[in-house]
Amino acid sequence: MEKSRILVVGGTGYLGRRIVRASLDDGHPTYVLYRREIGVDIDKVQILMSFKKQGAHLVEGSFSDHRSLVDAIKQVDVVICAISGVHFRSNQILLQLKLVDAIKEAGNIKRFLPSEFGMDPARMGHALAPGRVPFDDKMVVRKAIEDAGIPFTYVSANCFAGYFVGGLCQLGKIVPSRDSVCLLGDANVKAIFVDEDDIAMYTIKTIDDPRMLNKTLYIRPPENILSQREVVEAWEELIGKELSKSSISVEDFLANLKGQDLATQEGLAHFYHIFYEGCLTNFEIGDGGEEASQLYPEVTYTRVKDYLKQYV
Repeated sequence: MEKSRILVVGGTGYLGRRIVRASLDDGHPTYVLYRREIGVDIDKVQILMSFKKQGAHLVEGSFSDHRSLVDAIKQVDVVICAISGVHFRSNQILLQLKLVDAIKEAGNIKRFLPSEFGMDPARMGHALAPGRVPFDDKMVVRKAIEDAGIPFTYVSANCFAGYFVGGLCQLGKIVPSRDSVCLLGDANVKAIFVDEDDIAMYTIKTIDDPRMLNKTLYIRPPENILSQREVVEAWEELIGKELSKSSISVEDFLANLKGQDLATQEGLAHFYHIFYEGCLTNFEIGDGGEEASQLYPEVTYTRVKDYLKQYV
């Protein structure tokens, strides 16, 4: 079967660049939206040039130019958006409403994957403010997609390993300490950790898969469903040393939200829901979704214990 042509929006970003590589590696004709707003960001330009050398097609388009978006979309079969949805980078989720309008006008897209890739926003209506902002925004985009009758796949990838495993599940830390760690509560609540390259690989797997039409892909690698304590223990085993441990109660953790800047409040709220509430693992997937490692058992995903080896 001929591979679908894929347009990646946000292809120079943290996850987007991985999605572009996964698309190329899987043999898809791959198009990367080149936005005029890139200005003199030399790092992004060089990333784009590297994609071009690997065979990607660069397509100029802008959220401020509806016709350019329509023209770009008409060249492909599938659109994947990977623009940022968190405030410590820049929350651009609602810009996707312009993509929805362009996809609707183009009329040729057989699948749209909006920028999600974290917690399932449909299950986060109770989330603490201001952490709920990106979830609410994603639900606005979902409604627009579904109201327009655009075929979709949503991807819930849970915790990015780089941001969570590297820092032993501590907000603001991305490299594991060899001395100490702060445990969140009893540190026994299960979360789910996924290597970012694996997220991209699973995402691309869904593109031509009819089983994922109008469904949510939940990436839950079974060996990566771990508590913070288990992540810490895996690190201790690797370095042959027990870390000094402190802990923070849920009351003290929530009290830390007060007076923080918006991005920090958002991050703290998300950590609360993941590591105190257990929002990633306290539900069954149900009929509206599929689990990635069951759907694609041929994928050899990165285990947390192996991911940590790079820091030794």
